[in-house]
Amino acid sequence: MNMNNASLQSKTLQWFTAIACSLFIGGIWHFYPHPSWIISLSVLSLAALYTLNRPFIIVLFFVIFSFFRIHEVFPQLYSLKIPLFLSLGSLTALIWQVGITRQIKLFWCKEFTFLTLFLVIVIVGVIFSSNRLLAIEYFKNIYWKIILMTFAIAILVRTPQQIAFTLKAITIAGALVGIVAIQNKLGGIGLIEGTRVTIGREFGSMLGDPNDLALVLMFPISFAVALLVTHQLPWHHRMIGFIAIPILFWAVIATQSRGGLLGMIAVFGIYGLQRIKSKVLLMTIAVMASGALFVVAGISERVSGGAAEAGIDASAMGRLYAWEAAFKMAVNNPITGVGLDNFYSNYFYYSPHWDGLNHAVHSTWFGVLAETGFLGLSVFISLIVVLIKSANRTLTSVKAVKDEINPAIYASAQAIFAGLIGTIVSGTFLTQGFNWPIYILAALVVAVTKTCEIALNEIEIDTRKSEIQNDSQNEKNQ
Repeated sequence: MNMNNASLQSKTLQWFTAIACSLFIGGIWHFYPHPSWIISLSVLSLAALYTLNRPFIIVLFFVIFSFFRIHEVFPQLYSLKIPLFLSLGSLTALIWQVGITRQIKLFWCKEFTFLTLFLVIVIVGVIFSSNRLLAIEYFKNIYWKIILMTFAIAILVRTPQQIAFTLKAITIAGALVGIVAIQNKLGGIGLIEGTRVTIGREFGSMLGDPNDLALVLMFPISFAVALLVTHQLPWHHRMIGFIAIPILFWAVIATQSRGGLLGMIAVFGIYGLQRIKSKVLLMTIAVMASGALFVVAGISERVSGGAAEAGIDASAMGRLYAWEAAFKMAVNNPITGVGLDNFYSNYFYYSPHWDGLNHAVHSTWFGVLAETGFLGLSVFISLIVVLIKSANRTLTSVKAVKDEINPAIYASAQAIFAGLIGTIVSGTFLTQGFNWPIYILAALVVAVTKTCEIALNEIEIDTRKSEIQNDSQNEKNQ
């Protein structure tokens, strides 16, 4: 009876929608009888239909454009306002799928709890921030989108095919940014201090800071390596990783960012840890590779923090001064911090060393400490610990059945765990507490964990069926 009622309601809604659309089109034709708008409306209708039924693709591309700044890497796309349209499409599709068709089922997990707690602390910090206008602008323009899309990715990614597409999309986007960075390096375009590569500095792009560019380039390295080393994947997937790794490697080196280099070393170290049995050999390789990388990157040639500074690493000292200022901000505001995006504007009031300029904090941990206080940092670290445990547990479970499970799940489990460790290590020198990487990884940890659970349940069910069939066959034979 309930099924019949539901079917009747569905048909009634379809008839009502069809009649309403017909009357709407007929009314427009009456006042403006021209075929051009019919064609435009048809194209827009198809685009709207695709958007509403493919929310995963729209959300993923929004994240890629927002994080990798594709429209700034390729300025020809800038005027098209692609991130704006993708954000509108993402919100519309999510509301449609979750609230109206209910094809996407919501759930809750421990990661969401800590993420929500941190969001609440950030919002309270915005209210009580020392410069409320700055905090509100950052929250309104950037941070709420990051949080929303974190939940969206975690909820939407549910199949191995979507996971595989995410791995490839992030790797390819990173490689595109890397190619432009290498071109700028070779062409001497937008170099900071004469040696450090940037992108889009002339029009104020986020990638105009070599440290931020290093962060963007470092993030997809773990995904590229996962594509290459997962032998169970098709050859064309592995080829993407094979091509992307040297591009990203070269581009990160060109930024001469300590944080980027450390993060990259950590990523390769995690993959080595899983494949090299001798820990002594692994440590030896890591130390030698680290030294070689810092020499190749030309860190000593940097104007800031290089050997040119009369034996004193002013870049390192500048960080220490900034970290001390961050600690003092938290001591003064232990519950709320100075507020979102407020470290820079408060540097003068808390720094023990004033050289006439405000400075960035250049540390994820001290940045979170300064802008959300000791309470915020505690919740943030708790979130990171939960993510690491969940990612490690998932990778361990997948490795046990890697020959039976979909290779995309195995590759993503490796990439996310290595990416998390690399992000945490690079967080010593790169400010990413309120930027995309950690949140994208958090979303993918949840998504891959859920997908892995489904896949493992299916394997267990198949194993039980096989055992039952074997037992039945043995009984017949006896």
